[in-house]
Amino acid sequence: MAPQANPRGTFLKIAESVKKLIEDDPTMTLLPSLAEVMRSYKVSRGVALRAFSLLRQEGVAEPVPGARWRVVRTGRLIDRRPLDQRLAELIVTEGLEEGEAFPSASALAERFGVSRPTVTKALEKLEAAGVLAGGGQGKVRTVRAVPAREGRS
Repeated sequence: MAPQANPRGTFLKIAESVKKLIEDDPTMTLLPSLAEVMRSYKVSRGVALRAFSLLRQEGVAEPVPGARWRVVRTGRLIDRRPLDQRLAELIVTEGLEEGEAFPSASALAERFGVSRPTVTKALEKLEAAGVLAGGGQGKVRTVRAVPAREGRS
Protein backbone atom coordinates (compact mmCIF):
# COMPACT_ATOMS: atom_id res chain seq x y z
CA MET A 1 0.00 0.00 0.00
CA ALA A 2 1.47 3.34 -1.02
CA PRO A 3 1.47 6.04 1.67
CA GLN A 4 -0.58 9.17 1.10
CA ALA A 5 0.93 12.63 0.91
CA ASN A 6 -1.44 13.61 3.71
CA PRO A 7 -1.11 11.27 6.72
CA ARG A 8 -4.69 11.97 7.87
CA GLY A 9 -6.52 8.67 7.59
CA THR A 10 -3.41 6.62 6.85
CA PHE A 11 -3.74 4.81 10.19
CA LEU A 12 -7.24 3.70 9.15
CA LYS A 13 -5.86 2.15 5.96
CA ILE A 14 -3.06 0.46 7.89
CA ALA A 15 -5.56 -0.97 10.39
CA GLU A 16 -7.72 -2.30 7.55
CA SER A 17 -4.68 -3.84 5.87
CA VAL A 18 -3.60 -5.57 9.11
CA LYS A 19 -7.16 -6.84 9.67
CA LYS A 20 -7.07 -8.33 6.16
CA LEU A 21 -3.78 -10.09 7.02
CA ILE A 22 -5.42 -11.55 10.15
CA GLU A 23 -8.49 -12.72 8.20
CA ASP A 24 -6.36 -14.29 5.47
CA ASP A 25 -4.15 -16.21 7.94
CA PRO A 26 -6.13 -18.06 10.63
CA THR A 27 -2.88 -19.20 12.28
CA MET A 28 -1.59 -15.65 12.78
CA THR A 29 -1.12 -15.02 16.51
CA LEU A 30 1.07 -11.89 16.58
CA LEU A 31 0.77 -8.61 14.70
CA PRO A 32 3.72 -7.36 12.69
CA SER A 33 6.08 -5.34 14.88
CA LEU A 34 5.76 -1.57 14.99
CA ALA A 35 9.08 -1.31 13.17
CA GLU A 36 7.79 -3.56 10.38
CA VAL A 37 4.63 -1.48 10.00
CA MET A 38 6.62 1.76 10.04
CA ARG A 39 8.98 0.42 7.35
CA SER A 40 6.27 -1.19 5.17
CA TYR A 41 3.94 1.80 5.13
CA LYS A 42 6.62 4.50 5.49
CA VAL A 43 4.89 6.08 8.48
CA SER A 44 5.96 7.37 11.88
CA ARG A 45 5.73 5.38 15.10
CA GLY A 46 2.77 7.51 16.15
CA VAL A 47 0.77 6.59 13.04
CA ALA A 48 1.58 2.89 13.51
CA LEU A 49 0.56 3.06 17.18
CA ARG A 50 -2.67 4.80 16.25
CA ALA A 51 -3.48 1.96 13.81
CA PHE A 52 -2.75 -0.63 16.52
CA SER A 53 -4.87 1.35 18.98
CA LEU A 54 -7.77 1.21 16.54
CA LEU A 55 -7.34 -2.56 16.25
CA ARG A 56 -7.46 -2.73 20.04
CA GLN A 57 -10.67 -0.69 20.18
CA GLU A 58 -12.24 -3.03 17.64
CA GLY A 59 -11.23 -6.07 19.71
CA VAL A 60 -8.95 -7.46 16.99
CA ALA A 61 -5.66 -7.18 18.89
CA GLU A 62 -4.24 -6.46 22.32
CA PRO A 63 -0.86 -5.35 23.61
CA VAL A 64 1.29 -7.80 25.52
CA PRO A 65 3.76 -6.29 28.01
CA GLY A 66 7.28 -7.11 26.88
CA ALA A 67 6.15 -8.66 23.61
CA ARG A 68 4.50 -7.89 20.31
CA TRP A 69 0.78 -7.22 20.00
CA ARG A 70 -1.35 -10.38 20.06
CA VAL A 71 -4.22 -11.21 17.71
CA VAL A 72 -7.51 -11.71 19.55
CA ARG A 73 -9.72 -14.37 18.03
CA THR A 74 -13.23 -14.96 19.24
CA GLY A 75 -13.81 -18.31 20.85
CA ARG A 76 -10.19 -18.84 21.91
CA LEU A 77 -9.20 -18.73 25.53
CA ILE A 78 -6.06 -16.73 26.32
CA ASP A 79 -4.24 -17.15 29.61
CA ARG A 80 -4.00 -13.58 30.92
CA ARG A 81 -2.51 -14.47 34.29
CA PRO A 82 0.79 -12.81 35.19
CA LEU A 83 3.78 -14.62 33.72
CA ASP A 84 5.21 -15.53 37.14
CA GLN A 85 2.01 -17.46 37.94
CA ARG A 86 2.15 -19.29 34.62
CA LEU A 87 5.82 -20.16 35.20
CA ALA A 88 5.04 -21.48 38.70
CA GLU A 89 2.30 -23.66 37.23
CA LEU A 90 4.85 -24.99 34.73
CA ILE A 91 6.66 -26.67 37.63
CA VAL A 92 3.53 -28.61 38.53
CA THR A 93 2.34 -29.42 35.01
CA GLU A 94 5.75 -30.69 33.88
CA GLY A 95 6.27 -32.65 37.10
CA LEU A 96 9.50 -30.90 38.08
CA GLU A 97 10.85 -31.90 41.49
CA GLU A 98 12.92 -29.94 44.02
CA GLY A 99 16.49 -29.57 42.81
CA GLU A 100 15.68 -30.12 39.13
CA ALA A 101 16.82 -27.59 36.53
CA PHE A 102 14.26 -25.01 35.41
CA PRO A 103 14.13 -24.03 31.71
CA SER A 104 16.32 -21.10 30.63
CA ALA A 105 15.02 -17.56 30.19
CA SER A 106 15.60 -17.83 26.43
CA ALA A 107 13.57 -21.03 26.15
CA LEU A 108 10.77 -19.59 28.27
CA ALA A 109 10.71 -16.34 26.25
CA GLU A 110 10.24 -18.33 23.06
CA ARG A 111 7.67 -20.66 24.60
CA PHE A 112 5.49 -17.87 26.03
CA GLY A 113 6.07 -15.36 23.22
CA VAL A 114 7.50 -12.62 25.44
CA SER A 115 10.84 -10.85 25.72
CA ARG A 116 13.73 -12.19 27.81
CA PRO A 117 13.63 -9.18 30.20
CA THR A 118 9.95 -9.94 30.88
CA VAL A 119 10.82 -13.57 31.68
CA THR A 120 13.73 -12.45 33.86
CA LYS A 121 11.42 -10.24 35.96
CA ALA A 122 8.98 -13.13 36.42
CA LEU A 123 11.81 -15.49 37.37
CA GLU A 124 13.11 -12.96 39.91
CA LYS A 125 9.64 -12.88 41.51
CA LEU A 126 9.69 -16.67 41.80
CA GLU A 127 13.17 -16.57 43.32
CA ALA A 128 12.01 -13.96 45.86
CA ALA A 129 9.03 -16.17 46.71
CA GLY A 130 11.35 -19.12 47.33
CA VAL A 131 10.06 -21.20 44.42
CA LEU A 132 13.28 -21.08 42.39
CA ALA A 133 16.94 -20.96 43.39
CA GLY A 134 20.07 -19.87 41.61
CA GLY A 135 19.87 -17.93 38.42
CA GLY A 136 22.05 -15.15 37.25
CA GLN A 137 24.36 -15.07 34.29
CA GLY A 138 25.62 -18.53 33.41
CA LYS A 139 23.92 -20.24 36.36
CA VAL A 140 21.15 -22.78 36.02
CA ARG A 141 18.00 -22.03 37.99
CA THR A 142 16.65 -24.96 39.96
CA VAL A 143 13.32 -25.68 41.58
CA ARG A 144 13.51 -24.91 45.29
CA ALA A 145 9.88 -25.65 46.18
CA VAL A 146 6.97 -27.14 44.25
CA PRO A 147 4.04 -24.71 44.45
CA ALA A 148 0.68 -26.03 45.58
CA ARG A 149 -1.77 -26.39 42.73
CA GLU A 150 -4.66 -23.97 43.09
CA GLY A 151 -8.17 -25.25 42.52
CA ARG A 152 -10.13 -23.41 39.86
CA SER A 153 -13.80 -22.71 40.08
